[in-house]
Amino acid sequence: MPTVSGDGQRCTQMTALSLRRVRGLQLERLFVEHGARAEHLLCTSDIEPYRLEELLAQADEETLELWHGLTLGYTDPGGHPLLRAEIAGLYSGLEPADVLTFAGADEAIFLTLNATLQPGDHAVVTWPAYQSLHEVAEAAGAEVTLLRLDPREEWELDIAALRRAIRPTTRVIVVNFPHNPTGALPSRETFDEVAAIAAEVGAVLFSDEVYRFLEHDPADLLPAAVEYGGRAVSVGVMSKSFGLAGLRIGWLATRDRELLSRIGTLKEYISSCNSAPSELLALAALRSRGRVLERSRSLLTRNLALLDRFFADWEGVFEWVRPRAGCVAFPRLHAPLGAEELAVRLVEEEGVLLVPGSVYDFPGNHFRIGFGRADFPEALDRLERFAARALIGARA
Repeated sequence: MPTVSGDGQRCTQMTALSLRRVRGLQLERLFVEHGARAEHLLCTSDIEPYRLEELLAQADEETLELWHGLTLGYTDPGGHPLLRAEIAGLYSGLEPADVLTFAGADEAIFLTLNATLQPGDHAVVTWPAYQSLHEVAEAAGAEVTLLRLDPREEWELDIAALRRAIRPTTRVIVVNFPHNPTGALPSRETFDEVAAIAAEVGAVLFSDEVYRFLEHDPADLLPAAVEYGGRAVSVGVMSKSFGLAGLRIGWLATRDRELLSRIGTLKEYISSCNSAPSELLALAALRSRGRVLERSRSLLTRNLALLDRFFADWEGVFEWVRPRAGCVAFPRLHAPLGAEELAVRLVEEEGVLLVPGSVYDFPGNHFRIGFGRADFPEALDRLERFAARALIGARA
């Protein structure tokens, strides 16, 4: 076998190590086990998907011309130049060369953590969290400290706890805001401090920002991590805020060109390049993002009002911290019924699926509820019907 040296060898070895050690995603296992029985997914983490004709109706003339002349061959490994330029425009001061596209955010997460971590390294990860944000780091051989967010503190990130978690071997600080599954969003001051700590210790600030632009108050929009410069990395995707999960187009943005090059080398062994139709559809959406995001925010405004009423009516049985951004929340059930049993019975009796907090290995009888879909009112009605039947007088 040919031998190589340097970062290419380390990256390839780390990827193989991660693939051998990584556990299955508990969230995906839940959908495999129960998803087919659900008429309504009251747990989804995305916005109501676009229909193809709806999206194309919003495309500008240049994108439509590219669409009609599309050939189904290989694409640019880094992403279509026009798409990279459009993504760069989402951030202040970035160039297309600071952007690399992927087959969804999962690929970006997997490859970036493999490119930055090796056995003996340390990572700090906000928790609860999408499993790959800490699982991939552990599979790469790093020690991981989970930085717990506390519902008693409105799920606010604790800066003092972050400082205590830092070690001399800390190579990556992983944050996810707007947050999945809680909908939390830190203050600008807190996020500034997180970026300053990462820069101070020389760690990569790895920021999962897939719900960016879904702040319930637009004034709460935070700077993207990449806008702090240095080794900060921002991850985005078309799946969440833009309602286009089926495109499988994600990206990362960083001014660290050396890191970007190493990640690009790893991508050559995984997806190589993206789907040509998906890239053009993503371009169409980003070029009309004002209308696309307004559609998303309108759905959330309507559905949040229904959730406000639900939690007010069921105070004492259900408890929540109202999310500040995104399309998910992480309520708690105050009843002898566990969240896992709730999820199973609800799908069996009402055809509605929730995600129990055990999927995140997080205690407290929490469950994830998603409110970005058009069928949300019907799904919530069925949850309320179940609660009226099974939870009246059942407070723990």
